[in-house]
Amino acid sequence: MLFYQLFEPQSSTYTYLIADLKTKEAAIIDPVWETVDRDLKLISELGLYLMYILETHIHADHITGASEIRKNTMARTAVSALAEIDCADILLVDGQVLELGEKRIKAISTPGHTNACMSFLFEGMLFTGDSLLIRGTGRTDFQEGSASKLYESITQKLFTLPDDIQVYPAHDYHGISSTTIALEKELNPRIGKNRSKEDFQKIMDELQLAVPKKMHIALPANNVCGKSEVVKSMIESNLLGYKFTSSMAGGR
Repeated sequence: MLFYQLFEPQSSTYTYLIADLKTKEAAIIDPVWETVDRDLKLISELGLYLMYILETHIHADHITGASEIRKNTMARTAVSALAEIDCADILLVDGQVLELGEKRIKAISTPGHTNACMSFLFEGMLFTGDSLLIRGTGRTDFQEGSASKLYESITQKLFTLPDDIQVYPAHDYHGISSTTIALEKELNPRIGKNRSKEDFQKIMDELQLAVPKKMHIALPANNVCGKSEVVKSMIESNLLGYKFTSSMAGGR
């Protein structure tokens, strides 16, 4: 098995590259527009055959690199069917299994942060997107968010997995790269120690979080899988407010 954890600093986003070393078939999880060149270079250097581009949800804080990576590889894009977008090649349902060489990726529906959140289980590793974070959880105040649904997703699905499962979220803002199911059941201040649903909902209701800075451009871009023509139009209109690498801004 091959595993890489990659980081995009502007949005504190983790992108993950996983593969079956025997067949060299690979998948990338939550790629970011700004780091597409880095990701494609790594895939090429390792001699991998990218089969899937997996999205844990429709992101509000960064633009996906899915469309650009898809153009440059044989990979198919995959997102929850509940996202209700037309650009994805595979619309995932709860429990669906994707074959990756001789290994398997299991999609687990974990709504709450958004209605279309998916976590992915692969070889003892759980990629939780924004559903379960390290000592935290995703917010539930927009994109059909629901504290009640998120509580059920974490306690009834994720926390029922083996304690030694390694947890890899889509973000971390404190310099920690991973956790385990056991640690989050014990130490997560929002939902650990068998916290009640009522207490969790109260905590989430009282959060006072700023709107993601890129939400106004990330959501429309991600609803078309980060289609390069749409993103480049935003760049030309100076709607993004930050710079991309020259190759991305100028096209391929």
